Amino acid sequence: MKSDFRGDADHHDGTSDATPGGYEGQRRPGELVFGGLMLASSLGLLWSAYGISGFEALSAPGTVPMATTAVMAASAAIILMRDMRLPKVQNETVARDILPGRVVAIAAMLLAYGALLKPLGFVPASALFLVLAIKLLGHRSWGWTLGISLSTLVLIWVVFRIVFSVLMPAGIFPEAELLQALRGLFGGAS
Repeated sequence: MKSDFRGDADHHDGTSDATPGGYEGQRRPGELVFGGLMLASSLGLLWSAYGISGFEALSAPGTVPMATTAVMAASAAIILMRDMRLPKVQNETVARDILPGRVVAIAAMLLAYGALLKPLGFVPASALFLVLAIKLLGHRSWGWTLGISLSTLVLIWVVFRIVFSVLMPAGIFPEAELLQALRGLFGGAS
């Protein structure tokens, strides 16, 4: 970032401060937690890769995964150690600047979407997710939100289910009956 960048109100104008390198000589809130998670994840993957074949030989099936995850773990450790020595950026918080409530809400909604996809099916789960996400992020009227959400869902469903014949979880939506009615409608016209 620019050397005259103060790290307070300058970047709260809606523009991105995600310049490579971030703040020179400072660490942002949450960097240590993220670095620790990356190190722990890399070590877990290294252990998993070791479980493939151990240190049998260079041509063993686990050699490339172990080498890759060892580089990941070493990189994560170096970055974490470097970040631990840096002073924390003042005037920033995780909740306001790094992980605002909307981001947490959308992440929770994505988890709920994944959990509801099988029992409800693609159409109802996607409709619910799109309506809530667009309302949360769009700050528009319910009519606009429902119109955009449902038209987007219909477009996605037509492209993937009818054009490309991608199978999606049916759930509670009578998709087979709808498809049969569409086939009868268009099949009867020819």
